Amino acid sequence: MQEKLEISHTQDSLPIIELDNVDIVNDGHLILSNVSLKVSKGDFVYLVGKVGSGKSSIIKSLIAEIPIKNGMARVGNHNLVKIKKKQIPYLRRGIGVVFQDFQLLMDRSVEENLLFVLEATGWKKRSEMTKRVCEVLDMVGMGTKAHKMPHQLSGGEQQRVVIARAFLNNPPIILADEPTGNLDPDTTVEIMDLFMKIHKEHSPALILVTHNRDLVKKYPGVLMECKKGTLVKRRTEVEINFEDDILGGFAE
Repeated sequence: MQEKLEISHTQDSLPIIELDNVDIVNDGHLILSNVSLKVSKGDFVYLVGKVGSGKSSIIKSLIAEIPIKNGMARVGNHNLVKIKKKQIPYLRRGIGVVFQDFQLLMDRSVEENLLFVLEATGWKKRSEMTKRVCEVLDMVGMGTKAHKMPHQLSGGEQQRVVIARAFLNNPPIILADEPTGNLDPDTTVEIMDLFMKIHKEHSPALILVTHNRDLVKKYPGVLMECKKGTLVKRRTEVEINFEDDILGGFAE
């Protein structure tokens, strides 16, 4: 079996994610400035804010999809300000990403979707790959659906597969960008309960982007708001005017 993929620390006390007065730039446009954020293994952090406020840009910057300028930015041992293109795959192997729109390969079964990720991240032995796929599907309650095609699954089931995919390499960081945005209220609760179960049992650092006020109230976490071009820590959701946005909550 391949060596376990993880983002390591030189000291256990160091945050696994650390941004200090950084600027986030996309296509030459400044999205956020003077952003500071510290996240340790086992932390649960919400990113909230209005449409276009930069929430998803923070997620993309943490996987080196869009650049960080100035300041200090570190994920594990990776310097995001100076990271080279050839280093990015190694950074991403230690991060599980859950998307709102699932991004499953529609021409492959659930099992084939997950095997594809394992192959891409260096696994070699088919028996070990199949075993790991079974483990993560069982973990998310999809153990009997490995043979199904994505279009045969409900939205909630597809998101469970996406969570399983994100957790294949047991990453110390999970980034979830509006993971319940396309789901009905009952399924949203099921998915959040699953996130909380994984968080409790495996203690990854979990950063979750949401526009759902009810989630913020029901599942307490550190609350960070993108506002006026920067990132601000809030004590409770009461400090944020949810009524400024559509549907009484945040938008993407």
